[in-house]
Amino acid sequence: MPTTTHAPILQDAALLQRFQALDSFLIEHQALWRPRPFAHYPALPWEANHPQLAAWLRAQSLEHAEAVHNQPHLLQAPAPFPQLAAQAHDLSQIGELPQLPATVLPARFSSDVPGRKWQQIDAFARSLSFTQTPQHWLDWCAGKGHLGRMLAHGGGSLTCLEYNPQLVSSGQQLSHKLGIHAAHIEQDVLADDAIAQIQAQHTPVALHACGELHTRLLHLASQAGCPQLAVAPCCYNRISTATYQPLSASAQASTLQLSIDDLGLPLSETVTAGARVRRQRDQSMARRLAFDLLQRQLRGIDKYLPTPSLPAIWLDKPFADYCKDLAVLKQLPAPGAEEWPQLEQQGWQRLSEVRNLELLRGLFRRPLELWLLLDRGLYLQEQGYNVRLGTFCSHQQSPRNLLLLAERQ
Repeated sequence: MPTTTHAPILQDAALLQRFQALDSFLIEHQALWRPRPFAHYPALPWEANHPQLAAWLRAQSLEHAEAVHNQPHLLQAPAPFPQLAAQAHDLSQIGELPQLPATVLPARFSSDVPGRKWQQIDAFARSLSFTQTPQHWLDWCAGKGHLGRMLAHGGGSLTCLEYNPQLVSSGQQLSHKLGIHAAHIEQDVLADDAIAQIQAQHTPVALHACGELHTRLLHLASQAGCPQLAVAPCCYNRISTATYQPLSASAQASTLQLSIDDLGLPLSETVTAGARVRRQRDQSMARRLAFDLLQRQLRGIDKYLPTPSLPAIWLDKPFADYCKDLAVLKQLPAPGAEEWPQLEQQGWQRLSEVRNLELLRGLFRRPLELWLLLDRGLYLQEQGYNVRLGTFCSHQQSPRNLLLLAERQ
């Protein structure tokens, strides 16, 4: 969903208003976005109510799905697609956070960072406008601490928390080499002792910390009394519970119950994959969809069977061997004399249909992501923070471009 400069950032009462509008929209249409086309065969539950739309989507090519994947709201499909697209688009509008002037850093600061990642770090840092100048940055799930160093370059102390000892060691060496006074600490932020690392004078920042890693920060930072914080969440489905545990009173009062599968919906968008990666992804999915037809036959159960992520080397196997080996892995009866070329072709046909049917689910990606962000924002409001929510970078730089800024009054 593109950002528009006309849309406002969300703050104050607008957080709750938008949350309630999104909540109603997602609840009303959950029969359309919950079922995953990949797992349903031969038809999705909603197709009986919208046969014209279903037939139209199923008739489109794989190339068509690829071309409109990132902008499903522009698709001229049969009703109710255009109406839902317009509504989803309106509810997803959110403005860009004001950006500070670019900081000119020595080139060696970015020498260890891939270009796109550095653009995200730069855009995140430039979006941090607080009333009080931060005295001590806390880079949460810091990796090598690139974000923290950029922020601390302008002054202030820096603490970087990271779980991976190799990244802690590399980060400490980089900070030393670049003349940044930083403490790089090996810490599992989900462990009980993480609370000891966060102090009232800290300004915590987290760029793309996954799931429970960033919700843990919101809890601990508000508990410790941090005056301000900035979080750009990622991977909402990385949770240890079977269903989503809402943070705010408003989300807890909602009837919307989200599974781990549901939480994966905002992440189902790709903007950065190269041609080779896309080819591999398509081949892998087509084979898994063909195997799905085969496993229904082998088990005598007409139901989807999840298969594990397989190493890319599996795609080098002949299709028949791929299926036989996967049947062994899933402890299924051995396939007999199958029409392998025909089955493989059915997998590609299903992939084309699945990808196009997913365009309807795609309309709800951003609304659901915004619902999740607003749950976090409303929670911080309840903890006494003034909260602003807006975009910090372009959609091309990262689809996860929403940033929460919170300041204690």
